[in-house]
Amino acid sequence: MLRQEGLFLLSIFLYLYFLTIFNLSDLKLVILGNGSAVPTRYANPTSQMLYYRGRQFMIDCGEGTQMQMIKYGIKSRRLDDIFISHLHGDHFFGLFGMLSTFHLFGRDKDLNLYSPQALKPLIESVFETAATRLNFKLNFFPLEDYKSTPLIETKSFIINCFDLDHSVPAWGFVFREKKGDLRIDKEFVKNRGLTVDQINSIKAGNDFIDEEGKAYKSKDITLNPRPPASYAFCSDTAYNESIAESIYKVNLLYHEASFDESMLELAGSKKHSTATQAAKIAKIAKVDKLLLGHFSARFKNYDLLLNEARQVFPNSHVSVEGDPYIIK
Repeated sequence: MLRQEGLFLLSIFLYLYFLTIFNLSDLKLVILGNGSAVPTRYANPTSQMLYYRGRQFMIDCGEGTQMQMIKYGIKSRRLDDIFISHLHGDHFFGLFGMLSTFHLFGRDKDLNLYSPQALKPLIESVFETAATRLNFKLNFFPLEDYKSTPLIETKSFIINCFDLDHSVPAWGFVFREKKGDLRIDKEFVKNRGLTVDQINSIKAGNDFIDEEGKAYKSKDITLNPRPPASYAFCSDTAYNESIAESIYKVNLLYHEASFDESMLELAGSKKHSTATQAAKIAKIAKVDKLLLGHFSARFKNYDLLLNEARQVFPNSHVSVEGDPYIIK
């Protein structure tokens, strides 16, 4: 009995320790595709996987997404929510094959799809034509219904969508973590044998009295909550300063940078952005870091785009497929 109790207390301490040291609750982003409409050797069509506390969220699903997942060792066991920004093929053509694979692998838990409403009959028609009845339920949530309400909200985070300025109706997405609980000083926890209820009480801001009657003030045994993490996705869109309010002060912004400044007129006609325009949005919105993506197939490397963006917003970076980005 004592041994079991000791192991239980040790597990609590290790959890708190590693949570503090390694920031296990941070957001993590993996870019599966950062190209535009035409795939190249250098870039796949748009798709991303966002991780948060054991959950996975996919943003867009361009052609070849499931192959990218295999390439980079991305599992889908905890993927329950997919967001499709708009109905251009480079943002959703990979969905049909991926859903089929989930079916063949025996997935039986629900999958939530947040997308323009016109995608629902299209998916139903594809699987009806293929004489396939999916093993799992596909729940559709039309983005048109979420003008003023969150797509998803839990105790710890909130996901909203907002309008982009593109040639078809398009939406951006912003993920914001809510302010967390106080953190317990790991030195205080050590060797004290605190119960889960006691730990939760301290994290809620209450003082602590030990078995000998000694009182400890909350401010002396806790640390401030970790700053909430946030991420925003903006692709595809023309230059549009009105989105700055929706993405204000996010830690990481992914913004399309399809063209360089010499193609400014082309960008306008196609309702896309240049790298300089992406950087201007990052500056206006006061974000911490900018990731450039959705690169035109014209480019074999992105040095020019990066240099143009950094002239306006120094903390600009070229997104790299397969690389993990810790957001904090």
